[in-house]
Order: sequence, then structure tokens, then C-alpha cells
Amino acid sequence: MATASMHRTAWRPVLAPERGRAAAEIDLAAPLHRVMPLRAAGPVMPRLLHGLGTRSAARFIARGAAVATEIAGAAILDLAWPRRAARPVVEEGRARDAGASLALFLHWSPDGRVSGMVRRQLALWRDQGFTVVFVSNAKVPAADRDAVAEHAALLILRGNAGRDFGAWRDAFAIATRRFGMPRELLLANDSVLGPIRPLTPIVDAWRRAGEGMFGMTENIAPRPHLQSYLLLAAGERTVASVARHLLGFRDSRSKWRIVQKGEIALSARAVADGICCGAVFDYAAACRAIDPLTRRELGSRFVEEGTGRHWPLNPTIHLWRPLVAQLGFPYLKRDLLRAMPDATGPSAAWRALVGDGDAALIVDHLRIMGVR
Repeated sequence: MATASMHRTAWRPVLAPERGRAAAEIDLAAPLHRVMPLRAAGPVMPRLLHGLGTRSAARFIARGAAVATEIAGAAILDLAWPRRAARPVVEEGRARDAGASLALFLHWSPDGRVSGMVRRQLALWRDQGFTVVFVSNAKVPAADRDAVAEHAALLILRGNAGRDFGAWRDAFAIATRRFGMPRELLLANDSVLGPIRPLTPIVDAWRRAGEGMFGMTENIAPRPHLQSYLLLAAGERTVASVARHLLGFRDSRSKWRIVQKGEIALSARAVADGICCGAVFDYAAACRAIDPLTRRELGSRFVEEGTGRHWPLNPTIHLWRPLVAQLGFPYLKRDLLRAMPDATGPSAAWRALVGDGDAALIVDHLRIMGVR
């Protein structure tokens, strides 16, 4: 596997301690990363706490109205004109079939171009032993398809219906007809930028955990679930559970509905099926790592330690700095950088934690995505 580039700022990954275990008790010889179980679901956490935590009341009301409008409008259109992707076009790649480990990687960009960062991600998953299937919801130019074919065993081109879960559903059906049912199934998309830290220790942690569904980050709102930008289903029973979820997924125009019926419902299904679920970067560890600068950025509700439990946060958006700087999280979320002032400029907040080579790939990708 290619290694991540050197970084300007020194960092020391902090092993997320087991719940109820003091940091001082951690064996420093233990593996760098480990999978922490998804916390048990209690009463469904009020959605408003998730949205209100970092917003003023006025901004929260405006956001709520926008989401309600999006849901209602999409529901009417979905009922009147159900959205269906065009029949997928399948092309052969030049990468080999690696066997029982299958990766479904979703791509989208406004003009279909595939950035160097995305090609690097494909190569890294290939080098981790996965048969890589590249599925795009865009019209990918011929030159870019040829570049992707170096790292993928199969390329699938479809319309942008159902976002990531619709694409994974279609790709899973096509790929399993070609390669058979895998023992490992990786779901990935290009909504994360990087990796800016090595992936191998994280993949090793997933594989040490045995059978189950494993992710990068745990989100606790509206109920505990694994964020779906990167998930590994390990073991036949887990893959079968994920397959049932994907094949039963219905396309929608509503991003909110896709998150609810795709991402959040996937963890709920796995738990109901008795599948072990866990994240390398669990929510409690991310909250413990919050630094003073992050607290100031979050606002007055987070001045006191421990308030993340009362005002649940999206870890990849609100806790990005402690995740990367202290816990060794290897990605930055694209939506996070999109919301930053001067996201591609030299003074952008994320640059201090990223090496020059990785930064150049990220900036190029953001520009392809229309971010300046």
C-alpha cells in the first residue's frame, strides 16, 4: 500500500480507550487502532438537539424549514414521477479480481471528471486486497475511465438516482453476478478527502475484529449508527444482512430520506440481525479529544466539558480537528471544507494538519467539484 505523505505538524495518535477504562490504564504496546462497539440505542434522541447544538434558534428554524420543504417536495415528486437511474453501462477494468474481498466505490462530480485523489483512493483499496468496482453517478469522460480502469476490475456508469445507496445497490447486484458473493464487502464514496494518514492500521483493526459491520466514525443522533461514507461488512452473515438492505433500498430525490432509509437504517438492520457493529473512532473518544479551539468554534453551549453528550454533534463536521490531530483520523469531509471560508486558499484551517502532497490532491479535487 502507498504510504501517506509526510506532514508539517507532528502528531501522535491517541488510542481510543475502552469505555470505563482510564487513559492511564491503556497498554502502550496495544494495537494503534481498535474497533469500539456501537453504543446501545436508548430512547430515540430528539433530532432538534442534533440540529440546535451549534445553531442559534433563528438559524435552526430556517434550517428546519428548508429540510421540511425538501422532504415534502421530494415526496410529491417521488410519488408522481418515481426516479430511476438509467440502465447501468458496464465496462471492464484492467485490475485483477482479488477474490473474496469486494469494494464498491461511488464517484460523482459535476462534469464527470475523476480527480487524482479519487484515483489514489481506488489504488489504496486495491492494494488492501479488494476487488475494486468503480460506480459513477456521472458521465465520466473516456480518458478518465481509462485512468480508473488501471485500479478497478469493473466500471459501472449510471444516472444520479438514489445517491450513494442507489449506486451501491446497483453495483452490488452487477458485481456479485460477475464475482460471486464476497466474504468482505467495502462500501466507499468520494465524500471524504484524503487519506491524509495511513489506512493500513485502520483496515487491520477492522480485520482483527472478526465478523461484523465496521465503520470509521460513530454518530449518535438521532440514534447511534455508523456513518456510511466508509463501511466494511465482514463475514457471510454480515454481508447477507447488508445485501438485503441494499437490494431493498428505494431511490428518492430527498437527501434527508436517503440518510434516514440508507445510512441510519443500515445500522439498525444490522443490530436487529444480531450483527456486531463498531467504529474505530467512536463518539465518546472524539468528545474526550475536543480541544479549546474546537470548543470556541462550537459556541457557548460547548464551553464546559462533556456537553457533547447533551448536544449531539456530527463528528466529521464538528469534531474534525481533534479527530485528525489527536486520534489519527485519515480523512476530511468534503462538506466540511466546502463550508470553510477560502477553502482552497493557503490560509484554510485544514491545511495545518495536511502535508503538501495531500493538500495539492485535495485542492484539485475541490476545484473539480466546483469549490473555490
